[in-house]
Amino acid sequence: MAHSKYLNGRRIDPPRIGPGMSLTSLVDGTFQAYNAARLRESCHLFTKKMLEEDVTVGLSISGALTPAGLGMSALIPLIEAGFVDWIVSTGANLYHDTHFGIGLDFYEGTHQISDLALLQEQVVRIYDIFFDFKVLLDTDDFFWEIIGAEEFQRTMSTAEFHYLCGKYVAAREKELGIGRKSFLAAAYEAGVPIYTSSPGDSTIGMNVAAKAMEGGRLLFDVNADVNETAAIVLDAKRSGGKSAVCILGGGSPKNFILQTEPQIREIMGVEELGHDYFLQITDSRPDTGGLSGASPNEAVTWGKVDPDKLPDAVTCYLDSTVALPIMTAYALDNHPPRKPKRLFERRAEMMDRLRLELQLLATNETAKNAARDYASCTKHATGSEE
Repeated sequence: MAHSKYLNGRRIDPPRIGPGMSLTSLVDGTFQAYNAARLRESCHLFTKKMLEEDVTVGLSISGALTPAGLGMSALIPLIEAGFVDWIVSTGANLYHDTHFGIGLDFYEGTHQISDLALLQEQVVRIYDIFFDFKVLLDTDDFFWEIIGAEEFQRTMSTAEFHYLCGKYVAAREKELGIGRKSFLAAAYEAGVPIYTSSPGDSTIGMNVAAKAMEGGRLLFDVNADVNETAAIVLDAKRSGGKSAVCILGGGSPKNFILQTEPQIREIMGVEELGHDYFLQITDSRPDTGGLSGASPNEAVTWGKVDPDKLPDAVTCYLDSTVALPIMTAYALDNHPPRKPKRLFERRAEMMDRLRLELQLLATNETAKNAARDYASCTKHATGSEE
């Protein structure tokens, strides 16, 4: 009997799990089907392709990841290893990340408890995470103080704002002697720009808005955010490299990190095909039509993902709090650190490249129009007919 071409995959014959088995052996040997297999594929795509030196890696973060400690356990190691080059995050993740950086505490709790009892004890709950209400007040005081500083009294991109915040958080960590706790501070040290797609939609944004009522001059330049992120992706491509996106969850950060390609091609008219590598960890379903669960195939129709690169696109339908630590450990075990690209410091240079592309487009369009006008005039003068 002829052997079907569909039976050429790896035979399911995993090794027995035993004491001392490494995480790499566990992932490579026993994650053989369903979303375990997708997680294995995610580890391989991230480690073997996305972390090549010529790839610029963008990371989007949504969901309450930093309250669960994933900023410390996973995001900081990824940044310090040079495995993340730029970030789009919800403001909430940055706000809760700051708690740890200024020496405040969160505790393991339970979701099976009376919220009225917690309210009476001034305890705030994020599912099964507990913290004192004073944590919010102390963090608000921290942001209220720093955004009153003179260097904040201007219009700036959210990347500039978070860079300055990271500087102050890093200083507070050093003052307290607590070591590196904040990925906002880690990104500052590594020159990794962090953008927020909706800067008013978090307690940080609420503090900025309230400060403005007292005369604060800090404003977020969302146009700069849109154009800078597009410039990062275009620079990656025009430098002879590739662009990769690693998406944790979905929501606004997912759209913001993916819209860079439509911004380049559809809006600005610069010839581009889409991101080269797409990796998403999400627990949202695709059949409800929402963006959070949308597949990379759907992203192709929007020009967000290069259609020729779909074999290098993986969606793992899994909770990020499970997948991210495993993927981080796998990458650190199987890939040496990369030299940080320090994109924050290259923003002006990358924007100049984007402007040059737009100027060339405008010049070419002007030349085409002039040629058409000349041809039309010549045709009219000679009375020629087609």
